[in-house]
Amino acid sequence: MKRYAALTGTGAFVPERVLTNFDLEEMVDTSDEWIRRRTGIVERHIADDDIASSDLGIEAARAAIKMSGIDPLEIELIIASTITPDMFFPSTACVIQSRIEAMNAGAFDLAAACAGFSYALHVADGLIRSGAHRTILVVATETLSKIVDWTDRTTCVLFGDAAGAAILQTSEEPRGILSSYVAADGVAGDASVLGLPAGGSRFPATQETIQNRMHFIKMRGQEVFKIGVRVMAEAALIALEKAGLQPSDIDLFIPHQANTRIIEAVGDRLTIAHERIYINVDKYGNTSSATTIVALDAAIRAGQVGEGDKILLVSFGGGFTWAGTVIQL
Repeated sequence: MKRYAALTGTGAFVPERVLTNFDLEEMVDTSDEWIRRRTGIVERHIADDDIASSDLGIEAARAAIKMSGIDPLEIELIIASTITPDMFFPSTACVIQSRIEAMNAGAFDLAAACAGFSYALHVADGLIRSGAHRTILVVATETLSKIVDWTDRTTCVLFGDAAGAAILQTSEEPRGILSSYVAADGVAGDASVLGLPAGGSRFPATQETIQNRMHFIKMRGQEVFKIGVRVMAEAALIALEKAGLQPSDIDLFIPHQANTRIIEAVGDRLTIAHERIYINVDKYGNTSSATTIVALDAAIRAGQVGEGDKILLVSFGGGFTWAGTVIQL
């Protein structure tokens, strides 16, 4: 029997607190006009100090479970994509498992930065196609505000907090994940280009790492932009080829929501009309691995896509990692 990983439910959650560009003008030397022009971002959602990534992920997971109509006890595996885990261990996935009472599920975290959701779909698709699992919950949850340097005007304007989730279940019909592709370049993706240098075993927390502000996101934007546009376009084309499709066959293109200039550049390379490109970076900023699933959930709930529609996800993040996924609802 040929198996497919069907998407039977999605969910998303963002914190209530909104941080606007005008708020940032009071915090660092920047302006609403500069942020809009360079990134397209207008506002972003920020978690309260006592809210962790698991808290956002739990709410997104519950929404996905409700849409799918399953019992949490049916979930056999939970994959949590995050670069802002509650702690190194236990995993954020185990925290989510406990809170949603999915006690029959295995659980682990996956770290692929902004490409994390598509990486997790790639893993889940393989496990379902192999017959190892029948129902998998994928959660992408990030509280990037916890690792942003609010004194660095080049990075603090970019990021926000959010979570999204998807239920994948075995189907005999050719729907759900039609193809997926993942790639990485650890040589180009040095932590100084895009990463969080300290806090791990290479640079454990010391007085020096704290004084040097090494526990915050570091990014060299121009290098990231150039590589990101190229590899996201490549990933999209490879994922489409594996699915036997062309860009013109796609009903909705959901790229990683880093900034509008990257989104538009990738769309142009793929010759996808702007009206078929989903953009919500203006409302949420860059929420790392949560961007594509938050956007997909919003498109589904708004009726922008429905049964039979084909959706292309593509993303790029620190590592460097990048990925493309073709989904048919």
